Amino acid sequence: MNAHERLVALLRSRSLKTGDFVLTSGKRSTWYVDCRRTTMHAEGLALVGELGLAAIRGAGWTADAVGGMTLGADPVAYAIALTSNAHPPAIHGFTVRKAAKEHGMGQRIEGCFERGARVVVIEDSITTGGSALSAIEAVRAEGGLVTGVLAVVDRGEGGLQAIEAAGAPVQALVAASELLKGV
Repeated sequence: MNAHERLVALLRSRSLKTGDFVLTSGKRSTWYVDCRRTTMHAEGLALVGELGLAAIRGAGWTADAVGGMTLGADPVAYAIALTSNAHPPAIHGFTVRKAAKEHGMGQRIEGCFERGARVVVIEDSITTGGSALSAIEAVRAEGGLVTGVLAVVDRGEGGLQAIEAAGAPVQALVAASELLKGV
């Protein structure tokens, strides 16, 4: 089994649930994928690091840093950053808060981000694209350049198109059709 097939298998066994769910977007769904159950798993971290870095480089996206909205993007971004350290050039990680802190430096973006940075925004699962669009807005507001958006799973419900309409190329490691095959 190659790395992609193994990631799909892990997502199916650890993250995919069927039933009646309300998604972040407010939409109802008969399936839900809690990517964190895979992306925070030791093997899952290794797989998303390897596949994520390969996807970024394969797309030709130049990146100084990777990150997105906390909490879903965090393990994926950090796995890619760690993997890139072993396969230079290094890509560092950052996190986007839902709101700026009210103490300390009062930042909305934490970690290895600075004005002028070229970044790939990370998302665990894309439905409408809302979380990725919020991260894109925060990065642009702080003077960053979004070179692409990478998701672990695309639910196939229009989110990729919404992100592309905002001027960012996007791709996913796993499509819903792959994840739901045989379910």
